[in-house]
Amino acid sequence: MAESANPIPRKAAPVRTKIDHLRLDVVGPVATLTLNRPERHNALSLDMYHQIPEMLSRLEIDRTVSSLVIRGCGLRAFSAGADITEFTTVRAGAEGARLYNLAVAEAERAISNFHAPTIAMVHGFCIGGGCGLALSCDLRLADTAAAFGITPARLGFAYSLESTKRLMDLAGPAEASYLLFSGRRVSAERALWNGLVNEVHPPEELEKVTYELAVEISKRAPMSLRATKEIIGLVRAGQVRDDDYTTALRNDLFESSDYIEGVEAFLGKRPPHFSGC
Repeated sequence: MAESANPIPRKAAPVRTKIDHLRLDVVGPVATLTLNRPERHNALSLDMYHQIPEMLSRLEIDRTVSSLVIRGCGLRAFSAGADITEFTTVRAGAEGARLYNLAVAEAERAISNFHAPTIAMVHGFCIGGGCGLALSCDLRLADTAAAFGITPARLGFAYSLESTKRLMDLAGPAEASYLLFSGRRVSAERALWNGLVNEVHPPEELEKVTYELAVEISKRAPMSLRATKEIIGLVRAGQVRDDDYTTALRNDLFESSDYIEGVEAFLGKRPPHFSGC
């Protein structure tokens, strides 16, 4: 199936930004970041890692974006991982590796800390650094042909603590150990079983259901989404009880226009129209 030119209903003209091998499209409240290097199975170069935070920072300014889809170009691969041809050049030596790993961490944090819910749409291979980007998203939807692999042990280095924690939070310590120690690729079926992905669909249906979910999320109260995402992040960081900050974060919502609109819409049996304030 060819990549669709119209993945979501276009009520407004799309806004497109392209830098080298990344493409950012914004259609209404849904943004799409495409890893656009199909000739290399969307392998991630150092430049791409540097550019991801830059591109997402543009969306942080425009809070009309309520959901973000990250995908690979085409149907063969979400990403084959970090571009291994750079391992003997920009990633060579301890200092080169340190700077490279810093760029990877900053790209993954830019996704993880993005203000709106993020969805990785995984067609085909999702390997190594590509898996790291997907795990940085809030949700992951995959097609039945998807294959996941985390491969540092095959190449002689180690996954970062942050990336390892994301993996363990999703799959648990036993499954994370299996994936990291063996370096084996696992199917979409196993990824669904172990918690790496939320849903699995036939390849020809994945784009449709992913954007339906993105649009559905974009119709929810933006302030509620932002607060919930922040609270989830605090829980994952180890916080187990509400403190003054989280209590205020929740209580402030009761004075928001979104809360008033949500209640009035529910009582009036009509769809809500949230303003994000």
